[in-house]
Amino acid sequence: MATLQELLAQKASLEKQIADTQREERANAIAKVKSIMSEHGLTVADLSQRAPSAPRAEGTRKVAAKYRNGETGETWSGRGLQPKWLKAALAEGKQLTDFAV
Repeated sequence: MATLQELLAQKASLEKQIADTQREERANAIAKVKSIMSEHGLTVADLSQRAPSAPRAEGTRKVAAKYRNGETGETWSGRGLQPKWLKAALAEGKQLTDFAV
């Protein structure tokens, strides 16, 4: 059976091997990326550009607000989850119709 000192030495050796392997794999990955970038004439600036957003489907538009908070001007279209300001007001006893636009 191995002693504590032997096990700790094995652990240190394995941790060093793990770190070395991670550095080597990272260096290989960087080399591959650089090669691909060079092959396609790409720069780092090219990587940071956002992809163009998809155009909206014809006939779609922003939904008009159905409810408005008279104090703050916040609105809600009636779709999705109720906003916090509306939930709080309803909890205080107000009606949804009180906020109708």
